[in-house]
Amino acid sequence: MEFWAIITIGSAFLQNMRSALQKHLKSRMGTTGATFVRFGFGLPFAFLYLAILHLGFGRPLPVPGLVFAGWAVIGALAQIAATFLLVHLFSFRNFAVGTAYSRTEPAQAALIALIFFGETVTAGTFAAILVSIAGVMLISVARTTLTPSALVTSVVSRTALIGLASGFFFGLSGTAYRAASLSLAPTLPAPDAVMQAGYTLCVVIVVQTVSMLAWMLWRDRAELSRIRAAWTISALVGFVGATASFGWFIAMTLQQVAVVKALAQVEMLFTFASSVLFFKERINRLEVAGCGLIVLGVLLLVLV
Repeated sequence: MEFWAIITIGSAFLQNMRSALQKHLKSRMGTTGATFVRFGFGLPFAFLYLAILHLGFGRPLPVPGLVFAGWAVIGALAQIAATFLLVHLFSFRNFAVGTAYSRTEPAQAALIALIFFGETVTAGTFAAILVSIAGVMLISVARTTLTPSALVTSVVSRTALIGLASGFFFGLSGTAYRAASLSLAPTLPAPDAVMQAGYTLCVVIVVQTVSMLAWMLWRDRAELSRIRAAWTISALVGFVGATASFGWFIAMTLQQVAVVKALAQVEMLFTFASSVLFFKERINRLEVAGCGLIVLGVLLLVLV
């Protein structure tokens, strides 16, 4: 298995942990606060990783340009929007449907990369993306009472539209991060995906932290008190989130975003396994079928 694929699977596992912690925080603070902790508390860990790379391993720092700055800011703001929308879905009783549509991110990322950079994926890779998306959506709606006609109608429901918007912004952020990271390569003695990813992560997370902190100081200062009260869990979210993001950035520097995000659908298998093994939930046929499709999609991605 290629290096980017190993990193992606590890990051998907960590992201599953971070999402579970964020959902727990949603009961103790608002959507803005639960979104902020991912970035604000991840900031020191991101700089720690960069310091280890530069001071510990002697890897030179890249020199950013205007292209890097532009894509880094676009990616940072797009990820804030995507995370905010995804956390907002936790407020809905039928958030599973919206979450399922947010998982169209790989397909949307492929379209965004095609429009902005002319990147294309092979027919086999695109088929694998569609198979994995179908599997995730099947699991997400498996425990609802949706009929085939209701499923079609749900595409224009509020939760579905929020989910699609979240997927779009996640796709845009990933594509922007890849562009920013790749723009740093010519400024290094030799391409270094790990350093490029670490540097990009630090810049992005500073933009996100400052932006959200300024917003809360202006519009919602009470949220800062709620964040402070839950600092222990928030710090854990920051550590896990920053570690996962470091992995994502490396993977997206090495491979197309659509392919990375499609393989990342394996996160749903981790989520599903947790619910079965730890919470002793029963499995229905649609969930088994969805897992099978995700596994098939992952295998196709690894093999094509």
